Amino acid sequence: MTGTVRPLRMAPNTIEHFYRGGRRIAELRGLRLESDHRPEEWLAATVSRAGEPGVGPSRTLDGDLFADVVAADPRAWVGRDVADTGVLVKLLDAGQRLPVHVHPDRAFAAQHLACGYGKTEAWHVLGADEGATVHLGWTEDVDPDELAVRRDAQDSAWMLERLHALEVCPGDGILVPAGQPHAIGAGVFVVEAQEPTDFSILLEWSVTTSTREESHLDLGFDTAMGAVTHHALHPGDLAALRRHVPAGERSAAALRCLPEQADPFFRLDVLAPANQGAQVEAGYAVVVVTEGEGRLDAAHGTTDVARGDVLAIPAALGSWRFAGDVRAVLSRPGTAPAELVGGAS
Repeated sequence: MTGTVRPLRMAPNTIEHFYRGGRRIAELRGLRLESDHRPEEWLAATVSRAGEPGVGPSRTLDGDLFADVVAADPRAWVGRDVADTGVLVKLLDAGQRLPVHVHPDRAFAAQHLACGYGKTEAWHVLGADEGATVHLGWTEDVDPDELAVRRDAQDSAWMLERLHALEVCPGDGILVPAGQPHAIGAGVFVVEAQEPTDFSILLEWSVTTSTREESHLDLGFDTAMGAVTHHALHPGDLAALRRHVPAGERSAAALRCLPEQADPFFRLDVLAPANQGAQVEAGYAVVVVTEGEGRLDAAHGTTDVARGDVLAIPAALGSWRFAGDVRAVLSRPGTAPAELVGGAS
């Protein structure tokens, strides 16, 4: 295989952040972390952290900036002439509970942030301590004025009491629609797929190293709170955001991690062939190998893979499949990429 028509291995790309974590990322990727505040690794990332252009973009094992690789031949990588991969994939290992926060939807981002993408996201749980939980959606309608008061008072207990608490285990998949308040609990390790931005509005910053002025996307809270839903997420609607892939399940076909309503934004599947898996259709993808070893077979050749590998797959590779005793998480862009306004950031 030559040129960009081959999978590219990604160099480690852990991110210093305002919350603790990273131990499970280091173990999976074979790293030694110099800080206990490196809880995220951005995988095949072409976008940067909000306000910090040098933080976030990935490099290949050869040292090339992945955004430059895609920009040099976007049709080979994403199948169109715009250098937009349409998805940001992360490993996230929470060493503490994340703050209660919210992401804007596409309409809000287009109006206020000059970007066609919002930040709907989803989690596929790789590991979880016993009893570990995530929080998603209000259990009851919340008065906007009272929420503002509780936010300014940093009343964590009030917010958490009004959020659904969900105990999680490996194999759980959860879609987090833009606008819904949420927090990942301590001891949860996930592959996260999201729209390719870093837009977060913190309702709770006191449990982190962040500040109030770093919590509203430079919009001011009067504007930023327009991205936050104040309506209850009813139990039936919450249940519809969840799926489960049993941790030991193997199948010739891809195992779907998320409900269909995630499809416009991104797709997450587990690939766990008993021997040889079904073909994956051509298209840009990011693969995290979580167990075993095997190979990726395509018309242009074969790539050996093993636990801890992260690969970016170009659309021009065509269809491909895994073979061997291997398990991986496959992340792909959604069916409705945004019409970018000023570019994703």
